[in-house]
Amino acid sequence: MSFPIISIRNLGKQYRLGASLAHNTLRDHLVHSVRSLGKLFRGGNGEARREAETFWALQDVSFDVAPGEVIGVIGRNGAGKSTLLKILSRITDPTIGEIRVRGRLASLLEVGTGFHPELSGRENIFLNGAILGMTKVEIKKKFDEIVAFAEVDRFIDTPVKRYSSGMYVRLAFSVAAHLEPEILVVDEVLAVGDAAFQTKCLGKMEDVARNQGRTVLFVSHNMAAVQNLCGRIVYLERGRVKGIGGVEEQIHRYLADLKTGSGPEGGATALGHSLELRQLSFTPNPSVTGDATEFTLKLAAKQETRVTDLHFLVYSAYGVRVTIIDLRQPSGIPYTLKVGQTQTIRGRIPDLPLVEGDYKIGLYLKCSDYDGDFFDLAAFSVAGRVSQGGNPPYKAIYRGVVEMDYSFEVETE
Repeated sequence: MSFPIISIRNLGKQYRLGASLAHNTLRDHLVHSVRSLGKLFRGGNGEARREAETFWALQDVSFDVAPGEVIGVIGRNGAGKSTLLKILSRITDPTIGEIRVRGRLASLLEVGTGFHPELSGRENIFLNGAILGMTKVEIKKKFDEIVAFAEVDRFIDTPVKRYSSGMYVRLAFSVAAHLEPEILVVDEVLAVGDAAFQTKCLGKMEDVARNQGRTVLFVSHNMAAVQNLCGRIVYLERGRVKGIGGVEEQIHRYLADLKTGSGPEGGATALGHSLELRQLSFTPNPSVTGDATEFTLKLAAKQETRVTDLHFLVYSAYGVRVTIIDLRQPSGIPYTLKVGQTQTIRGRIPDLPLVEGDYKIGLYLKCSDYDGDFFDLAAFSVAGRVSQGGNPPYKAIYRGVVEMDYSFEVETE
């Protein structure tokens, strides 16, 4: 019987809200001194209470991963998925519990992780290989393959701080996948790349897992990718393990919870530091193919902000993007919210074109302090309309996701 390559026992991670990091530089000490002086003049009690607030990003997480196993980690925003991977990658330490990792681990968690911005792509490849314990000869054998996969050969001697986010991710993934770690950890960062590169990455991960026998931990909101790649799933909710088991079982459980509104406590979701989501709904729910559907989005400002881009992301139940609903103002003027203000956007889809089934709603938000996607914020269902012709409709599984109005004529000679 082989030992697990990853063993996690009673893992917990607690954060202090508003707490400062260690003061390692002169600037850190000066800023801390000024803040302390300010608190002294203000009395300091409110600030002290705020700094004492804590929350558990992970609690009592335990599971094992066998060598060569591909594990999917799923859950809503804020469930603790990225925190778990950061602890595994030794980017942050756990508050309680322990993790045992038997083997070299390479991680791709967010744009820029593991790269030195002042070094060139070439130098970062060798740096990352050295961190993994590889010799210069071993890295050289893989170098051409890494560059070709990342498609950055023209820029390989350029400092990576000049790379676009797409170039950064392509090279980072290529390095992580090709330098032969025993364990590959990949977060939702692949969403930054274009569709063709995402497909390429998924193919590489499948090759790494099935043909090379390496272990993969994969975090994604794309249930189709998780279903295709993973053999087992860890389902996290509010920092705890809600389920561990078969792929179909845990995906169905997750989608059912999403549909019934199981989510953040208090009915609100943080959108960066400045905004909070108070409501996101489609009515009626379920809607009917071809009928009118209305939607409501309510945002509250925790601090003053300008929203320059905003749209709904509509996905099928398994994470395939169906469409976006652009919520920018037609005038092009950004939404401006002051502290404590709420803003409600109401809209209408006159003829819903979606085939019956379950759908997930996310948001893309670009504001003063955030630029990115929020996945799986809400769900709604669509019921099929009554067939207009004499033919019974095909099952939804055969019809894709969009119901089109069309007509045709038949000529026989």
